[in-house]
Amino acid sequence: QVQLVESGGGSVRPGASLTLSCAASNDWQIGWFRQPLGTEEREFLGAVSRSGRRIAHADSVKGRFTASRDRTKAYLQMSSLQPEDTGVYFCAARFERWDSVVTTQTEYPNWGQGTQVTVSS
Repeated sequence: QVQLVESGGGSVRPGASLTLSCAASNDWQIGWFRQPLGTEEREFLGAVSRSGRRIAHADSVKGRFTASRDRTKAYLQMSSLQPEDTGVYFCAARFERWDSVVTTQTEYPNWGQGTQVTVSS
């Protein structure tokens, strides 16, 4: 088990940038998901491997969102934010013996409590 805490959310105007952080050692492979308000579905955004060398992004956010990490934290850099990016953002972790990434919500057993991102003018 790992305790995950996201930080960096907030309210911004369209076109702005935000970087979310998630404290986690590099024993854990990290994924980022978003849950729009009023829904129960969590949308995959990005994932980064233990080493940081393998990264995956959802097609819907490629070119705007970038997942990365260092030895103690994972990051989701978000740019050109739009109102449709509004939601609760979660980091999720899975213990990984090797250096792969997964993109499916159900493969992550550990979740943070989420951080709100609101994009409005």
